[in-house]
Amino acid sequence: MEPGPLGASGPLEPGPCVRGVCGAAPAASASSLAVAAVLPAGGSGERMGVPTPKQFCQVLERPLISYTLQALERVCWIKDIVVSVTRENMEAMKVIIQKYQHKRISLVEAGVTRHRSIFNGLKALAEDQPDSKLLKPEVVIIHDAVRPFVEEEILLKVATAAKEYGAAGAIRPLVSTVISPSADGCLDHSLERARHRASEMPQAFLYDVIYAAYQQCSDYDLEFGTECLQLALKYCHVKAKLVEGSPDLWKHVKVTSGPLCHAGRDLQQIILEQCYSFVCVNVMTSEFEETQKLLNMLKESHLSVLYPVVVISVHFLDYKSVHFDHKMESLMQIRELAKEVKERNILLCGLLIYYPQDEQKLQDSLRQGATIIATLIKERNSAFIGQLLVA
Repeated sequence: MEPGPLGASGPLEPGPCVRGVCGAAPAASASSLAVAAVLPAGGSGERMGVPTPKQFCQVLERPLISYTLQALERVCWIKDIVVSVTRENMEAMKVIIQKYQHKRISLVEAGVTRHRSIFNGLKALAEDQPDSKLLKPEVVIIHDAVRPFVEEEILLKVATAAKEYGAAGAIRPLVSTVISPSADGCLDHSLERARHRASEMPQAFLYDVIYAAYQQCSDYDLEFGTECLQLALKYCHVKAKLVEGSPDLWKHVKVTSGPLCHAGRDLQQIILEQCYSFVCVNVMTSEFEETQKLLNMLKESHLSVLYPVVVISVHFLDYKSVHFDHKMESLMQIRELAKEVKERNILLCGLLIYYPQDEQKLQDSLRQGATIIATLIKERNSAFIGQLLVA
């Protein structure tokens, strides 16, 4: 398929670069760079265990990948965004682009692996491809389609570091110890956690560096590799600059959509896999019906006996409602509910997001909410039990 820009005409939604979203200082710092982005979006959802690929899962009745595209589109200095999507999902992706009026988007067919999908995206930007309608960038950013909470600041950091060093990537501290088993299934050795880091997205490269690396890749790399920074080091001898990432660079790894009465089997499987953090979004009502169902499942599973489980009950509340005071009273029930489940080692707290708001204020609230959720999950602080936080 020939890559080419897609998008609807008329007013942009998400909007164009506005003050506070694509600020003058970051844009000026990046003005000397010709930057494009590649998003591999060919995943099947197999590891997550859901029939719908996670990039197309609905979050607040909107596909997750649309939020990620929105985050990149609002960065003025990213000129082109290439999305690698499977042939069977190509039409669905076009519908998303048209429905949400995304701009500067080009589609290419994904490969059967992540690295092949990235390579296809890079080819769309290459000068040596006769069918390409895009200009070759100086720097290319590679980002995950399922990581919508990426700020312009971290994108700018990796892009400018790539300009200087040839490659750059976001990192996070390890939260788990990594061990290596021996052939007989016994412990061989473990890594010293303080000396190692987890590689995250986004990553950025001089385009000529990463394209040359992929052109030299072995079939084994393309089939089983996962780390783009390693390819730049292995084939082009470029040592990447590592940039400390934001706490918001998490991605949706477990998604259960729809009412819990219909998603019970999926949720039970997630519980059996010992997931210790849950975010329950109550969209249709300010009450705790969905949260209560989740808590009942957790209590029956006995998952929290040895390790505390964090549950964050998220509520969207129309502040113009004539029954606002009554709804707030019902939301304050979280304190009593939190006391009840604390005895089962379940840490419950609430997050309130008001609507309707204008587009920018709502996006700011969602980003702040994501930061609060990430902090609550990371800290697991019992001081927040029963609290109703506001984003």
